[in-house]
Amino acid sequence: MISRYSRPELARLWSDEHRYETWFAVELAACEAMEEIGRVPCGTAASIRGSAQGKLDSKRIDEIERTTRHDVIAFLTHVEELAGEPARWLHLGMTSSDVLDTSLALVTREALGEILGGIKKLREACAGRAREHRHTPMIGRSHGIHAEPTTAGLTFARWHAELGRAEHRVDEARQVISVGKIAGAVGTYANVPPEVEARAFAKLGLVPETVATQIVGRDRHAQVMTSLALLGTAIEQIALAVRHWQRTEVGEGEEPFGKGQKGSSAMPHKKNPILSENLCGLSRLLRAHAGAALENVALWHERDISHSSVERVIIPDATTLCDFMLARATGLVSGLVVHPERMKANLELTGGLVFSESVMLKLVETGLPRQRAYEIVQRSALLAHGGKGRFRDLLAADQDVTSRISPRDIDQAFDLGHHLRHIDVIFERALAGNEGNLP
Repeated sequence: MISRYSRPELARLWSDEHRYETWFAVELAACEAMEEIGRVPCGTAASIRGSAQGKLDSKRIDEIERTTRHDVIAFLTHVEELAGEPARWLHLGMTSSDVLDTSLALVTREALGEILGGIKKLREACAGRAREHRHTPMIGRSHGIHAEPTTAGLTFARWHAELGRAEHRVDEARQVISVGKIAGAVGTYANVPPEVEARAFAKLGLVPETVATQIVGRDRHAQVMTSLALLGTAIEQIALAVRHWQRTEVGEGEEPFGKGQKGSSAMPHKKNPILSENLCGLSRLLRAHAGAALENVALWHERDISHSSVERVIIPDATTLCDFMLARATGLVSGLVVHPERMKANLELTGGLVFSESVMLKLVETGLPRQRAYEIVQRSALLAHGGKGRFRDLLAADQDVTSRISPRDIDQAFDLGHHLRHIDVIFERALAGNEGNLP
């Protein structure tokens, strides 16, 4: 699925070609740093760059690796084939993880930058639909059961806010992963001085791991993966709501359905929420990948390589997967067909039962104990549930109610505007921080 649907930008980042280009950039940055401190002859990096840049052959590297059984050695051997004698100065005092972890940081940072752009687009789509349906009333549900009135716009605004938190976490993870190491076999700088690392990372835009071992700490990579998993759950939150809205019995919204689209091979009438179901399923993969990343954190002593094989799968997969999910969710939100008339009908479905709390509070305000007020209102509510009359009529016929509150009080309790009077306050809190004042 990933290879078929990934955007070219993300697919390129995790290609063999880009991986070797990034390794080459790390090696050259270290070589240039060593030139600057006088450990390597001046002009070495420039000579290697002129001979090898743009000429790296991933197939040739793979061919060499079939013999060496070591990817970094295969890469260095190929660079020596291209650059000749000056290439002997590459990798001086370094270990493989100096290259692998530093280049992984560079590529992951770039991938997260693409994902942050996708989050912004999805948030913009949610904000636009929130404004559009700011005052479109609908029933709010808890446990899937009618609760009290809300608006469709608040749902979109809530998604916007949750995605904002996801955006913050991904941005923070991008900073946390922008760390590398050029510190040698167990991170003690035994054969490569810290100054080389500092100079090289100034060129690459990274910072050194605080206390490295042979590798960069894997809690950093786990933070990336958990932030992506939480982004996935934010997208799933959207998709799950759309799936409910599109149920035949609900009918409050539905996915866009294009001309010529088919919903079922057997039933011509079907319009299924396939985009939303797809997104719910894919979010499970992100959570599974996050679990694997957490398992990678604890390693033996200065390192083992049990994390390496896992990361070669989960980090490319999770980043390309998130990018795909963001694009799909943005199209889903932008094209979502909302049915305000069905929302209104569903809101009125219980004949006013959703205003029960307001009636109860009116009774409490007269001095009646809360639990007694609850029992009085629940009595009429349960009769209405059982088809024994309309809730409002039952209340009007109950002397325990009418002896304490007037018909006008009941009218106020059933006023939809009363329930939704603070919508603008919530909107300002949800959107104004990033979107400016709402129209």
